[in-house]
Amino acid sequence: MTSGLSLAIAIGAAIALWFLVVAVLLLLGRRREARDVASFIPDCLVLFKRLLLDPRVPRRAKVAVALLLPYLAMPFDLIPDFIPVAGQLDDAVLVAAVLGYTARRTRHEVIEELWPGSERGLRLLLGLRSKTAGGPTAPRHLSSD
Repeated sequence: MTSGLSLAIAIGAAIALWFLVVAVLLLLGRRREARDVASFIPDCLVLFKRLLLDPRVPRRAKVAVALLLPYLAMPFDLIPDFIPVAGQLDDAVLVAAVLGYTARRTRHEVIEELWPGSERGLRLLLGLRSKTAGGPTAPRHLSSD
């Protein structure tokens, strides 16, 4: 199988899984959660771009983000992406790890400013920061739901 075809299959499987999760949430009547899930991946892509361009983000965090992007585009990795669910799970774990690392290395005010999405998405992102750092889950003004 060519790498181009593998990449197309991987992207197709990831998009299909993403749509499935959104559809299930909609069927369960959880519109707000469906909207948050639907926008989280595009919001993360915008955040990655902004992190790479912002001079306030530490160099090591930029390197982590810069290394993550080609890894995600590769059709072969720890678990091949063409394997449904499991193939995307290792990518999701790696994205969470890089987001958490970057959020811990960057002031939360910078992350708040660069985040294009919802407050719930921001709380999730800042929660990744605190899970390993032992700090509060989100800034005080975002702590109520």
